[in-house]
Amino acid sequence: MAPETATDILQALDDLLEQERCALLTGDLDQMAVLLDRKTDLIDTLNALEPEQQPDLENIRGKVMRNQTLLDGALQGIRQVAGRMAALRQLRHSFDTYDESGRRHTIEGAVVRQVEKRA
Repeated sequence: MAPETATDILQALDDLLEQERCALLTGDLDQMAVLLDRKTDLIDTLNALEPEQQPDLENIRGKVMRNQTLLDGALQGIRQVAGRMAALRQLRHSFDTYDESGRRHTIEGAVVRQVEKRA
């Protein structure tokens, strides 16, 4: 059953923002995609209401801002993990070290494996 009144829509959006918060706190990024579609539908429904029917959104503004902060933190964490993984991949290929005078030396780490075919 789809919400019909502005109050129903607002309550559904409020509930959805709580679910979004839980998904962000637990790192359930798959759930975030599902919630985004539902949130978009609810917001579109709110926007389709006549101006005199549109509710005051101040009550949920704080939840939206809270979730945005959590989402920003999650994205920052994902970027940091991606950067760390790239650094670890780089270590497989080479390792840079410095001598006492500050000159860099590269130690190659990748072993090239070749298969020789014989008839």
